[in-house]
Amino acid sequence: MYPGKLVFSQIMEHLPLHVFHQCVERYRGNFKVKDFTCLDHYLCMAFAQLTYRESLRDIEACLRAQKSKLYHMGIRSSISRNAIANANKIRDWRIYADFAYSLIQTARKLYAGDSLALDLDNTVYALDATTINLCLSMFPWAEFRTTKAAVKLHTLLDLRGNIPSFIYISDGRLHEVNTLDLVPLEPGAFYVMDRGYLDFQRLYPFHHFRAFFVIRAKSNLKFRRVYSGPTDRSTGIMCDQTILLTGVNSAKHYPEKLRRVKYYDAENDRTLVFLTNNFDLPALTRAQLYRNRWQVELFFK
Repeated sequence: MYPGKLVFSQIMEHLPLHVFHQCVERYRGNFKVKDFTCLDHYLCMAFAQLTYRESLRDIEACLRAQKSKLYHMGIRSSISRNAIANANKIRDWRIYADFAYSLIQTARKLYAGDSLALDLDNTVYALDATTINLCLSMFPWAEFRTTKAAVKLHTLLDLRGNIPSFIYISDGRLHEVNTLDLVPLEPGAFYVMDRGYLDFQRLYPFHHFRAFFVIRAKSNLKFRRVYSGPTDRSTGIMCDQTILLTGVNSAKHYPEKLRRVKYYDAENDRTLVFLTNNFDLPALTRAQLYRNRWQVELFFK
């Protein structure tokens, strides 16, 4: 018999438990708790995630089958689905959210030196959202349609390492563009977005924070061309323009110049138009940045 530590225990050793205990103290997670502490709760749910448990009953049956090993896994309480269900219901979610963000920051440092497929030193983020369907009878607070419930997972993905740096969960009805009010802006970073996030009033703060966005333009965009730069059509770049918005609201909400790049994607036989507030990088790099945005789609899958 192998006398060493269990694989689960070896994985959990990498967690900064002192940070977890700080999160618990911050929100008084163990106040009046005699059994099944926040740490026991976290370890049970981590085990369930790593071993693909499908229900509370499944978690209970699996852990109770190896009852003699629970202590070596770090779990000091007895396991029951009622205890897990009650903890899931009443424990402050911010304990685990804060701990998750601390782990994200640690993981991002590990990949900070990784290179992108582009010759770019700036941090590049992909912003997108996905809808997660739920059972309406079990989650009435997440009403999405007449007969079903859903939540939206809004994610800001750091493309170095494909690690989420910001996650916001909303009800299914919240439009993606509203998350631009919540996304933390980092000077010098690039934020790559689909045209569902095109709101010039919300994009204007990027200019003040010296952050850069690359976003798909809509076909009805009203603008005036100020300057056209040289292009190499063999690369797929059809035009590289400096523009000013002329729409009644768009001109008022974003009075600064923008760069408009039209790109022909020969692989998929389609033409894409991008808007950005960065005037330094080559036009082709912007198209390549948008192509890397698909990493967030893979993350959702």
